Amino acid sequence: MTQKRQNRPRATKKLWLDAAIELLIKTGADGVKIMPLAERLGLTRTGFYHHFRDRDALLDAMIERWERKNSGNLVAQCDLYAETICEAMFNLQDCWFQSKLFDAQLDRAIRNWADHDRKLKARVDAADAKRKTAIQGMFERFGYPPTDAEIRTMTILFTQVGYIAMEIKEDHAARVNRVPLYVELFTGKTPTKHEISRFRARNGY
Repeated sequence: MTQKRQNRPRATKKLWLDAAIELLIKTGADGVKIMPLAERLGLTRTGFYHHFRDRDALLDAMIERWERKNSGNLVAQCDLYAETICEAMFNLQDCWFQSKLFDAQLDRAIRNWADHDRKLKARVDAADAKRKTAIQGMFERFGYPPTDAEIRTMTILFTQVGYIAMEIKEDHAARVNRVPLYVELFTGKTPTKHEISRFRARNGY
């Protein structure tokens, strides 16, 4: 009995939430239930209620994490200091390469869930509006006219949403090598060798 207790994970709120998100990605929102989570973690159902009022509170916590991590970090990356629009675009591209900034699987799972949940769809729409405002604002800071900035922004957002929805699998090195071409396509400017090398270095290349 003592050994089993020692092997159990510490029952933190984050532990429950992490496991719930794994289930969401794997099974969808309908599969996120308290008992399967407890069994998955080797914990008791009672322990769940020390951290969450009920299942609805857990579901809301998952959505809040998605809003904070994916949309929050995307907006923050757009707001980072940059001397050129290419440097700013590379900052945004970091989201697609650093899981600490953006969880693509979670983004897809939330969008799939929102297809069947009107309230969540409203939150997804609001998050997309924030992302759009942040990216468009980034372009406008560098002198792009509003209409031009908006079209470039929608191209970026629709490209990435489609990339995630289609579950594109590609060699990481090849994907990194293509980013400067995407940056040039999205901005209409050619990035410098220094800008490219800094992007590659912070993303492991």
